[in-house]
Amino acid sequence: MKVSYNWLKLMVDLPDDIQALCDKLDMTGTGVEGVEKISAGFEGVVVGQVLTKEHHPDADTLWVTTIDVGTRNLDEEGNPQPLQIVCGAQNFEVGDKVPVAMIGALLPDGTKIKKSKLRGIVSEGMNCSGRELNLFEDVDGLLLLPTESPVGVGVDDLFGHSNYILDLEITPNRPDCMSMLGLARECGAIYDTNVRHTPRRLIEPGQMPWAEQAATNDEDVNDFIRVTIEAAELCSRYTARLIRDVKIGSSPEIVLMHLGTCGVRSINNIVDATNYVMFELGQPLHAFDYDKLAKDSDGRVHIVVRAAHEGETLTTLDGVERILTSDMTVIADGAAGGEGGCPIALAGVMGGLDTEVTEDTVNILLESAAFSAAHTSRTSRNLQLFSESSLRYERGIDSSACAEWSAAAAVMMSEYAHGTVVGGVVDEYPLPPVRSIIAFRPQRFSEFVGAQIPRADAIHILELLGCEIRQLNSAVLDTFKDFTQSLMAVLDDVERNPNERPFMVIAPTFRPDLTREIDLYEEVLRIWGMDRVTPTMPGGRGRIGGRTPEQIRVDLIGSTLRASGLNETMTYTFCPADDQDRMGAVTTPHTEAVELINPMSFEQNVLRRSLMPGLLRSVSYNQSHGVAQVHLYETGRVFFAAEGHKKPREVKRVAGILAGAWNEPTWNEPTRPLDFFDAKGIVENLARELAVPKLTCKEAACDALPWLQPGRAAEVFSGGVRLGWIGEIHPRVCAAFDVKPAVAAFELEMEALLTVSEEMRPYVDVPVYPAVEIDLALVVDTSMPAKRVEQIIISAAGNLLDSVNLFDVYEDSARLGQGKKSLAFSLAYRAKDRTLTSEEVERQHTKLVDKVIKATGGSLRS
Repeated sequence: MKVSYNWLKLMVDLPDDIQALCDKLDMTGTGVEGVEKISAGFEGVVVGQVLTKEHHPDADTLWVTTIDVGTRNLDEEGNPQPLQIVCGAQNFEVGDKVPVAMIGALLPDGTKIKKSKLRGIVSEGMNCSGRELNLFEDVDGLLLLPTESPVGVGVDDLFGHSNYILDLEITPNRPDCMSMLGLARECGAIYDTNVRHTPRRLIEPGQMPWAEQAATNDEDVNDFIRVTIEAAELCSRYTARLIRDVKIGSSPEIVLMHLGTCGVRSINNIVDATNYVMFELGQPLHAFDYDKLAKDSDGRVHIVVRAAHEGETLTTLDGVERILTSDMTVIADGAAGGEGGCPIALAGVMGGLDTEVTEDTVNILLESAAFSAAHTSRTSRNLQLFSESSLRYERGIDSSACAEWSAAAAVMMSEYAHGTVVGGVVDEYPLPPVRSIIAFRPQRFSEFVGAQIPRADAIHILELLGCEIRQLNSAVLDTFKDFTQSLMAVLDDVERNPNERPFMVIAPTFRPDLTREIDLYEEVLRIWGMDRVTPTMPGGRGRIGGRTPEQIRVDLIGSTLRASGLNETMTYTFCPADDQDRMGAVTTPHTEAVELINPMSFEQNVLRRSLMPGLLRSVSYNQSHGVAQVHLYETGRVFFAAEGHKKPREVKRVAGILAGAWNEPTWNEPTRPLDFFDAKGIVENLARELAVPKLTCKEAACDALPWLQPGRAAEVFSGGVRLGWIGEIHPRVCAAFDVKPAVAAFELEMEALLTVSEEMRPYVDVPVYPAVEIDLALVVDTSMPAKRVEQIIISAAGNLLDSVNLFDVYEDSARLGQGKKSLAFSLAYRAKDRTLTSEEVERQHTKLVDKVIKATGGSLRS
């Protein structure tokens, strides 16, 4: 969720240090995924007032204006002097206040304002639009500032020198934080300060309640609208208001600016009002064109909330005809169509095209409701139709505020669209929320969290979070004992410890996650500060324990990879269904994807079948942010579905990826791109530390590992056990994941790796007798792998060969012949019980050469 720092500051006092706020949010459970600084750099842009507006003599679409900028421009005698500015916008009049970029000003897009001539008329600056100031997308023309804006004041002072957009990760159990008000309440608890619940830009303090402000005539909305909810489990509350004689147009600049910071484009003053209330107060709203709805015989519009009929259709606002199923909820026009009426909106997801608010709309039916979270979630996912409304409904909204928040939108429509709000509200409320009543035992709480948190502090924090506190005395406890058995555990604690003095907490309706005493413990502790709890070792006499051999080797894998230069990362277990196709992998009957019934998003609808796509996305993210040298590894599980199995098969793997180089270039050490052999070296390090015997790499067939480059791909074996693969990622796959090649990688099966690894290394004595070293250069076909030649040498050497090492590969068609290469090996001969004589070594080496030449078809290099 994107949050405007300046907008949030209107509702609660916050520190000027944005980093301090981010740290506090992170420590209290609201993750800050990113911070973007915007709208900074208005130096030289001031508030000006239009004094005159005349047609340009040589251009029909240009105006010659004089702009009062106060003391920002003085004449020779030191008196304020207006600026003459040529302007092409059409949406301003004399007396309007607009942002003026004076000569020398530098706009956010890098434009520097200079004195110029337009069609022969001198222009001493520029009147600015919202787009030119990077504030928001314009509806049309200049940015018209509030009439109370002081002339000559810098625009940076008017709007705030800069703004920050916080990208917050709101956990599913905190639907209250999906609004500016909810976040303001959270920040108010963190900083122990009061929240200004009334949006200051819309209604001045003291003008509450909104319902009274909205009722601007003597009519009764119940004479125009009636509502029927067929099933309370689909919709626990539905309210409707009527706003007459609206004038569709653009919204005020301050509304546009706040919506722009949320990433929402302006539609018109009616739709903008519903969006504004949704983002600020957390209540999704929908505006219907009242005159497009059918009327009953009594002249009233009949709204019906019901389950969709199987197969019926609805064309949504995006122009797509949707085929509905019976587990979806619709808003229907009960006076139209057949039984149950004709659908006009998908409840909680999107409205219908036929009742859309357009520039010809005059009367508005304003909906504010609480729809089923489960039905909304299934509907949006089944139709792949996601909206800001569905995002909030599927997490749960506070039905108790539906009427109040719709009144806030009605006030905006009255003020900004000049509409008349019909008195009253149609309110069908079949299922009011039940507030949780929870006992809180301070002594037990302190023992549980390991810190002595004062009772008064716990009460104060809970009150800041919106809870009501009821103190308990003996009479109340006796009443509870007679009334219910649910508080018997609390009563027993009080009897054992008279100083316990519990109190009752009534959770607010906007916090559906507070249902147990332990939930309250978490709330108090995270606001009080988990970092303030003194760390202690858990007690326990007579207990012994330790890590299993497998756990020790898993830790060794991580430490070895880190020592090899890789950084540990963790990617999502959920991934898009097309990852396998982008990798070029072939799905077999035993490697089918595990599909999620209720995915968080379309791009996270299956469980991963490889660690590599997630690592490639991490590389892409780093490269797009200017990080060229990326060295990552991950250990995690992959999942496969198999026919006839209820549960997916889980396989634990370890994978690494290398992009760029090991180091940044320096004057004396240029960089070398990482390749197959760097990845192979890391795997060999890992095998050495785990004591994996007989590690071999075999060239992989092109169709076996299609995501790797042919000739730069190998399968890794220990004896006859396949451990995984090493290779360079194919450029086609790199392009699919937006990664700059070259990229080397490996992926190993954790179970196979641990199975073949040896817990204890065999002891080998330090050599006592010297070795005799001889070099052997063989000319063989270029198709002959060096590893194969090495294996032949080892097989032919007998027990005197101590080691063999390839130290040179040479190709020259003129000297060696077409299709030939020279492989040079260093051989060391050694006996464990004596010093070898030259005759023994020569005799053994001659036999070895004969066998190798015969087996390889090669020859000695002269």
